[in-house]
Amino acid sequence: MEFRQLGGAGFKVPVLSLGTGTFGGSNEFFKAWGESGVAEATRLVDICLEAGLNMFDSADIYSDGLAEEILGKAVKGRREQVIISTKATFRIGPGDNDLGSSRHHLIRSCEASLRRLGTDYIDLYQMHGFDALTPPEETLNTLADLVRAGKVRYVGCSNYSGWHLMKSLAVAEKYNLPRMVAHQAYYSLIGRDYEWELMPLGLDQKVGAVVWSPLGWGRLTGRIRRGSPLPADSRLHTTADMGPPVEDEYLFRVVDAIDEVAKETGKTVPQIALNWLLQRPTVANVIVGARNEEQLRQNLGAVGWNLSADQVARLDAASARTKIYPYWHQANFKDRNPFPTAD
Repeated sequence: MEFRQLGGAGFKVPVLSLGTGTFGGSNEFFKAWGESGVAEATRLVDICLEAGLNMFDSADIYSDGLAEEILGKAVKGRREQVIISTKATFRIGPGDNDLGSSRHHLIRSCEASLRRLGTDYIDLYQMHGFDALTPPEETLNTLADLVRAGKVRYVGCSNYSGWHLMKSLAVAEKYNLPRMVAHQAYYSLIGRDYEWELMPLGLDQKVGAVVWSPLGWGRLTGRIRRGSPLPADSRLHTTADMGPPVEDEYLFRVVDAIDEVAKETGKTVPQIALNWLLQRPTVANVIVGARNEEQLRQNLGAVGWNLSADQVARLDAASARTKIYPYWHQANFKDRNPFPTAD
């Protein structure tokens, strides 16, 4: 398993991590992802550790906290062998202060996550979304307190806009507070918006990408193709409207290109999609999910080899989209804008 530096930190993470959205299944949304209990989750963790994957990602809202509980039990007795990342900000209760990135909410959320995980520290603690009602000074000072208390090692964010992240980094620099070293963001062969602003920002500010939903919200599993009905057991039947929108013709065009490369390499569609991501700038880690052992082993097969430059170029071409302003305009100034978005 390859390890990469996480942004500008001295901390290294494996290129793949296991997402725990499939643990628990306590409500209809998460049940569509999976409902692994402690026994199955422990088996998945065993397989990951055998393969050198030692990072596990969760969030306080995954199955109403049950995913963190199950992860904690699955890694019990081997906490020092693993890297745990989790998230807070989204609503976890009916009260006015049961959401956001305020001091009140973050301290309560962090303490609750620590209890559920059965640990006294979190390796990477991420703000699950931007809270525009809480000053970034308050959020970052709270995170600094958690770091000083030894309850959090590194901090990051998820689903931020470019200005959200840059404002947070500027405040951190101004007041000598912990910098966000990771941005957990959506990025896939059928969702390349991350490249327009967030990737150049990550390169410039040394913020590593931790990629969520690398298979395009379950659309790049190899089971969805032109002219075929959506599989009866696909979670897209119940979750499609909650994830990133993708036009059918665009999806089929990209899948056709992946199929072509898959035949050349002898790899599966998901393995091609994951390997493509691992060759993109700023990507430190890609979160893979697995309902069962078979899916996990297939995802683990995405590492240890690389697509050729020609294969990457063909996938790039098939998945290219017309940029929105000002990105299409900036592409005209490649001599002064050398970041990947200039292509």
